[in-house]
Amino acid sequence: MSSAYSITRSVNPPRAVYLDFPLGRTAGKANDKPLQRKIMIDTLSALDSIQAPGTIRELPYQWSVDDAWKDLAMRPDPDRSAGHSDNRIGRVASAQYQCDADRTAAEVTLSEGGCSTCVFLEDSRA
Repeated sequence: MSSAYSITRSVNPPRAVYLDFPLGRTAGKANDKPLQRKIMIDTLSALDSIQAPGTIRELPYQWSVDDAWKDLAMRPDPDRSAGHSDNRIGRVASAQYQCDADRTAAEVTLSEGGCSTCVFLEDSRA
């Protein structure tokens, strides 16, 4: 899944699905479970049906009724104070979770010895 068409095209994966959504929001808007479900079903269907290597299938979903959201993402506001030149949320070293249930699930996984697929990630509690 990708929200960066030009990067995906240059990487040339065997198959990909593209959504014209903000970076980091490829699976849909936070807490919009019906939309997230539709996107995931359509993504799995597309990935299953793509036959030609390098195909990028664009899904028909729109982030909003117009492309005004791109102005914030692609054209930083030069008038912002405190030296910030855009509207993105700053990066932090600690883990971020969409909801408390996600945080709890991660804590339980860590307390049980970690996730077998995350062997390269260090336990941030150390």
